[in-house]
Amino acid sequence: MKQPKQRSDCPISSALDLFGDKWSLLVMRDLLFRNKLHYREFLTSEEGISTNILADRLAKLEQAGLIGKTGDDPRSGKQVYFATAKGQDLIPLMLQMMLWSAEHNPQTATPDALITELKTDLAKAAQAIRQKGGIQAFLASL
Repeated sequence: MKQPKQRSDCPISSALDLFGDKWSLLVMRDLLFRNKLHYREFLTSEEGISTNILADRLAKLEQAGLIGKTGDDPRSGKQVYFATAKGQDLIPLMLQMMLWSAEHNPQTATPDALITELKTDLAKAAQAIRQKGGIQAFLASL
């Protein structure tokens, strides 16, 4: 896959070049926060991503160095996707987006305990979410 041409040297534009479509951050959300590891697990997300879009986004995220994949998983015979260190660095940004969304759209489903933890110490919560492998494991540890 060819590296897309950068539109400008603006850092926001650069970030949007990597994950500015409507699916890439949702794939990263599922990987980072919901512990989804296999292709078929990403397809079960409530937003209903199609198989061709998912395959394209996984390839783009891998090319950008945000995710990687292992060979076949001996238990299932399927590839396992994982967030690279570069991909994991998105956790604080995505948590900030969750806080913003929860504040400005009361219809979002952000657990109150998570909001409290993020407002108390976002960096500490981000590190714990990273270490525990997702938001549910983090919340269960509180």
